[in-house]
Amino acid sequence: MMLNASARKRGVPLIAMWSVLVPLLNLFVHWRIFIFLRDSALHPVVYAILAILWGVGGVYLIYWSLNWVIEQYSNTWRRRIQPFLFIGPAIGLLGWLLLIPTIRTLVMSFQDENSDKFVGLANYVAVFTNRILLTALRNNLLWVVFGATACIVLGLLIAVLADRSSFERLAKVIIFMPMAISMVAAGVIWKFIYYYQPGDDQIGLLNAIVVSFGGEPQAWTTMTQPWNNLFLIAILIWMQTGFAMVILSAALKGVPEEILEAARMDGAGEFRIFFRIIIPFIATTLLSVTTTIIVFTLKIFDVVMVMTGGQYDTEVVATQFYRQFFMFQNNGYGSTLAIVLLIAVIPVIVFNLRQMRRQGEI
Repeated sequence: MMLNASARKRGVPLIAMWSVLVPLLNLFVHWRIFIFLRDSALHPVVYAILAILWGVGGVYLIYWSLNWVIEQYSNTWRRRIQPFLFIGPAIGLLGWLLLIPTIRTLVMSFQDENSDKFVGLANYVAVFTNRILLTALRNNLLWVVFGATACIVLGLLIAVLADRSSFERLAKVIIFMPMAISMVAAGVIWKFIYYYQPGDDQIGLLNAIVVSFGGEPQAWTTMTQPWNNLFLIAILIWMQTGFAMVILSAALKGVPEEILEAARMDGAGEFRIFFRIIIPFIATTLLSVTTTIIVFTLKIFDVVMVMTGGQYDTEVVATQFYRQFFMFQNNGYGSTLAIVLLIAVIPVIVFNLRQMRRQGEI
């Protein structure tokens, strides 16, 4: 035992040296590979092959080498260090790609448009007093209240009805199909559906149907508030209902049939079973779907930009952020809008995490 202890003590400097040399060697090797790929004039196919080999092989080499170093430590220290080996790189990347830019954006939100002078809360005051920015905030609220709610309610309703139908697979495929389309492509598709031109010759699908029944064609996306926003929100509902349906349908299949049969034998009606048994049973999944769709809705950008470009009082926070930061070069306003959007998303995520933790404890 004493020999083993003394041998370990003699090996400590060697382990410490390897603990420093191996990460440095990894950094040097991968930096040299990066320089080689950056400066070499290779065929694009060769570039792609080398990048794939470097990405896959490089990650494995980093893991294997660092794990080898950790294996040289005693069991006690190995158990302490190994978790950091697995989660350390992920935390480092999150800090680099998310935390640092967030802090930088927060600092810029307290500066002027050129990020030269500290202006305090002036940008935040402007966001909540400027008419255009207030319209953007109000529209985001419309998207969340009507868009997210409709997606969740329709997704749950379709999931329940589809599970009891003999055409379950076909119905789910049709409802889920829009999820395969990008938001930009969906905007282009619905732009043709809502297309309006003066006269009776209408090429827009919706106006063609209205005219065929003797009605007057309408400029659906340029009419007064809030109707034009509601027609844009319909696109979100068309796309995200399938997502809610699939997730909630999987949760519904996990409800024990014995409980449902017992409730029916006790005389409970289908509505009572739905609200007293099914909803509480899938509450965690329902909360996760709700959170996901609300966060997605708060960040909505593509549809509004493609359909109206934010005109006709359809601006949302994301389009105003893009306009202020990239088009008007107003770093202060743009950063403030980004922080406002972040603040709006944080409570939703925190609430979701608390509910999931509570469910885990139960």
